[in-house]
Amino acid sequence: MKKTIIFSLLTITGIFASDRYKPEDQGSSVQFKIKNLGFSVNGSFSGLDGNIQFNPNDLTTSNFDVSIDANTVNTDNNMRDNHLRSETYFDVKNYPRIRFVSTKITSSNNKEHLFMFGKLTIKNQTKDISFPFTATLTNEGYLFNGTFRINRRDFNVGGTSTISDELEVSLNILSKKT
Repeated sequence: MKKTIIFSLLTITGIFASDRYKPEDQGSSVQFKIKNLGFSVNGSFSGLDGNIQFNPNDLTTSNFDVSIDANTVNTDNNMRDNHLRSETYFDVKNYPRIRFVSTKITSSNNKEHLFMFGKLTIKNQTKDISFPFTATLTNEGYLFNGTFRINRRDFNVGGTSTISDELEVSLNILSKKT
């Protein structure tokens, strides 16, 4: 009886552990695109960290809690990047991380896509967002891809300026089993 209980506990623990993943900064990308004076400006962030619980067969047990280092903003223009790190934009001294926490993951009408619901926090402003994404099994975990749009003003990023209010964020997150 004791062996059966121990085996059962090990099996259950193994099942739960097999669903845990860590986002890998190396091999992942968090990119954004925004218009400035009518021209597209592309940028990226790195410093990805967090925890992912993912089970495609039981999405109710799946969740994401991931963040990026706001100080890593990179548009290939040092002067612009330093301006984006300032208090008016990302205020990286006071708000060093940008965080996303999922609240629900569901299937969608398109069998290749899932749908993510969650809360995005930038500069201590939290807003609900949702977007379709794909989860592709890899040798060591999953590759998650998704794209969403946000309004920068919802997060008090930037004042009145020549940049568009809306920007597009593209995620390509490589995760490894922990």
